[in-house]
Amino acid sequence: MARILISLIAGALFGGGLIVSDMVNPARVLAFLDIFGDWDPTLAFVMGGAIVPSALAYAFSKKLSRPLIEERFFVPANRTIDLKLVTGALIFGAGWGLVGYCPGPAIAGLVFGDWQPFVFVASMLAGMWLYRMSSAFLDSKRSFA
Repeated sequence: MARILISLIAGALFGGGLIVSDMVNPARVLAFLDIFGDWDPTLAFVMGGAIVPSALAYAFSKKLSRPLIEERFFVPANRTIDLKLVTGALIFGAGWGLVGYCPGPAIAGLVFGDWQPFVFVASMLAGMWLYRMSSAFLDSKRSFA
C-alpha cells in the first residue's frame, strides 16, 4: 500500500511539474526544438532542473544497499547502442518534433480535456501494442528457424 501511495505522489508531482513548466504546451516544445528559427530556450532550464536532482539521487543511491520501498534497484545492465535503441530514439524524436508531445507531457495534458493529447496517447498505446504483437510474432518465427 505504501508503494502505491508513494507512486501516486511521485506521479502527481511529476505531472504537476510538467504542467507548471509548460511542457504540456506543444507550441512551447516546438519553439524549443526550433533552434534555427524563433528558438525558446526556457525548456532547457526545465530539463537542467530535472537532470541535477536526478544525478544527485543516482549518486546517492549508490551509497544505499537497497531502495526504501523495493527489494533491489532496477538499473539497466544493457548499455549497448543497437538498431532497436536508435530506431526507438528516432521515432520518439520525430514524434516529439512533429507534434510537440512526448509521453509524459501528453499524459499530463489529458487533464485539460483537449482532444490532441487524447489522440497522441491513443496513438502511442496503439504503437506500443503493435510493437508488442510484432515482437511476439517475430520471436515465434525465430524459435522455429
